[in-house]
Amino acid sequence: MKLAAFSGVFIEHSMQEAMQLTKKLGLDGIEIAAREPHLPPNASLARVREAKALARSLGLDIPVLAGYAGGFSDVGDGEAQSGLEEFKKLLEIAGHLDCGMVRVFPGGPNAFLASDYHYAKAAHWLNLCAEEAKKHQVKVLMEIHNDSLVETVDGSLRLLGMIDYDNVGIIHDAGNMYITDTDYGRESVLKLGDRLFHVHIKDELRIDEVGAPGTFTSLTRHGEEKFLHSRLGEGGADHRPLFDALREVGYSGWMTLECHAPFPAYERLEHDLNVVRGMLAAPGGRNGNPFAAHSE
Repeated sequence: MKLAAFSGVFIEHSMQEAMQLTKKLGLDGIEIAAREPHLPPNASLARVREAKALARSLGLDIPVLAGYAGGFSDVGDGEAQSGLEEFKKLLEIAGHLDCGMVRVFPGGPNAFLASDYHYAKAAHWLNLCAEEAKKHQVKVLMEIHNDSLVETVDGSLRLLGMIDYDNVGIIHDAGNMYITDTDYGRESVLKLGDRLFHVHIKDELRIDEVGAPGTFTSLTRHGEEKFLHSRLGEGGADHRPLFDALREVGYSGWMTLECHAPFPAYERLEHDLNVVRGMLAAPGGRNGNPFAAHSE
């Protein structure tokens, strides 16, 4: 498995600084957030070429362009068309970056609140995205994310089943799935099968109160819940079963570290990288770390 940093973790840094810090960590690549101050859809060609040249000079791959376009299921057709046009711009950028995967968001509401209409509308526009991406030989990624149609594996497979193209797949994100309170272990990997295109790694923790740095609320099937962005082993998401399952199925793709815990960006990614390396080297034990917190 190859390891990348999510540039969004370094969103307070320039694109150049984000790449340099990623290289300093010793990671294999960087997943670029397609927004300011990194690479938004309207970035000039000169700016895109500059990012590619720097990545090449540092020996970093760019496996994913993490787009924010979409939201198709819960916007009007005019906004959906704008989302498609934004996605097309990201495909052009991906081509210049030699990047083979671009993220798009299908929209909401939460899967447990969605109707057939939401899935049908999302599928219509995602088919158009997939058709465009085929022309560029790019894969389309949907991230399993709370507050969306694809917040569970079942919801993801339902939507995938309505899309006519096989270049659309899923980003597995155990942190998001912990928030949703859905399985993110072995069965989730087996059920996704060959539609598992990419993996995000981060930890979260259910808490009683918000207000402190790193806390937020999210609507789940249990109601409005409170969470804290956490470093690996300090939250409630046990990634050990996920790592074992990825090893079992022979996953050889990319894994992006995406910690948003309230610590300096480099420090929190360095912590998570050490935990991930431990899990990759030594199967067994919660998060591969005997000192990891067990609270949930």
